[in-house]
Amino acid sequence: MSGAVLGARPTDSPDQVTAILGTDFAEDRPYGDTLARDYGLAEFFWVRESPDHPWEGHHFTLQVHRLAYGGGAIVNRGIRDRYGRFDRHLRFDKLRRLLANRGVGLEDVPDANAPAYTLHWQPASQVSVITFRERQWGRPPRRGNRLVGDVNSISSSMTAGQVAWNRARYGPRDA
Repeated sequence: MSGAVLGARPTDSPDQVTAILGTDFAEDRPYGDTLARDYGLAEFFWVRESPDHPWEGHHFTLQVHRLAYGGGAIVNRGIRDRYGRFDRHLRFDKLRRLLANRGVGLEDVPDANAPAYTLHWQPASQVSVITFRERQWGRPPRRGNRLVGDVNSISSSMTAGQVAWNRARYGPRDA
């Protein structure tokens, strides 16, 4: 877990990210001070003080849950070219095992969305992983739906301060 997508970092400008991921994106500017670009699986977000200021990278999120519905077709071509085929589900246990084999550990972090989701954090890269852990009561699974144990999303950057805040706020819940 490098904290980047094909070298695009959460702090990069919109032009830098587009130079890496390409021009096939949907753009959203819900407010004058925020910008989001959706590259399929990857979304990048920026903020700025005013229209006179440059965009500052805020974070990116890999919307892994989208694989359950769109499969590998929703994955940006550059990412597919680098990593190959994508399954409809990324199991958290598999991700954790692959990272452990590379000497990369994840810490469990208490979170407001427990027990339906669990939050995990990689301190060196400041990457967080949210995992789907419990189906909402009364909601039957739909075709292509997420499975309990699937990775929901992977994001960067989550700071040590944010992790400390979560731990103080939500306590020692099982993650």
